[in-house]
Amino acid sequence: MSDLAIIAIKLVLVVVAFLVLPLVVGQVEHKAMAHMQGRLGPMYAGGFHGWAQLVADGVKFAQKEDVVPAEADRRIFSLAPAVALIPYLVVLIVIPVGPHGQVGVSLDPGLFFALAMIGVAVLGALMAGWSSANKYSLLGGMRVAAQLLSYELPMVLAASSVAMAAGTLNLSRIVDHWEWWWLPWQAIGGVVFFIAGLAELRRPPFDMPVADSEIIFGPYTEYTGLRFAFFLLAEYAGIVVLSALTTVLFLGGWKGPVMNTELGWLWTLIKVMILAFVVIWLRVSYPRMREDQLQKLAWAGLVPLALAQLALTGVIKLAIA
Repeated sequence: MSDLAIIAIKLVLVVVAFLVLPLVVGQVEHKAMAHMQGRLGPMYAGGFHGWAQLVADGVKFAQKEDVVPAEADRRIFSLAPAVALIPYLVVLIVIPVGPHGQVGVSLDPGLFFALAMIGVAVLGALMAGWSSANKYSLLGGMRVAAQLLSYELPMVLAASSVAMAAGTLNLSRIVDHWEWWWLPWQAIGGVVFFIAGLAELRRPPFDMPVADSEIIFGPYTEYTGLRFAFFLLAEYAGIVVLSALTTVLFLGGWKGPVMNTELGWLWTLIKVMILAFVVIWLRVSYPRMREDQLQKLAWAGLVPLALAQLALTGVIKLAIA
């Protein structure tokens, strides 16, 4: 098989995963939250346990009128949902799911590329808020920007600790270098990275900028129909990407108890889904943070912890060199 055909197959598989996994996470969130809160949740669409509820939601969004405010910047307003969603697809291309080339594209600066793309995704919210010609949407977009600036630093510092330990930015090679004893060594960085990622995705309890009780769903106030659905899909795609990156950097990626070569992709998928469940669990368990609490956690909590993890990694690397 030619190299071009192999690349095409890999890209198709990445797109399929991008289209399927966020919907699976969304359905799990429907049902898990219902059970955790002692309610039924959606039970009728599709018959058994409401399995087709997300399909019904998709049809509902497709049928809604696509409204654009008269004073909006129509071009930016239309592009914003794509800018919020597509970067997560691009990130999945560089995340390895198994050994021996089971990755869309293996990049030497893969970690840097993935973090940069996650930062680009947040621009979609800024574009949505600015282009809507709505002062509440603009204010919501500014809150998103403030949250991004706060949590980008600890996230990058925590990821840098793993890159320093492995001596590479290539995500596949990071997994190759990973050992089980990295779990306690890099535990602080893993927690910081995961929490900062949740904040960048604006997931509860860090959803203050887009909370309906705060500023009418933040920068997405004026969006309807499929464009609004794309922003929701971007949130679930972000959960998949965050869980996958955390798996690759801090949990050994495809390495499991047995058969790493044969079942590596399965170990990766299991870890990703467990972390996605933790994201849902946190949404149910903790109340929304205030703006001052959100900023204090970033600058007075996560940044010092990430710097401590970076210093610890440097000391251990020198000790074992």
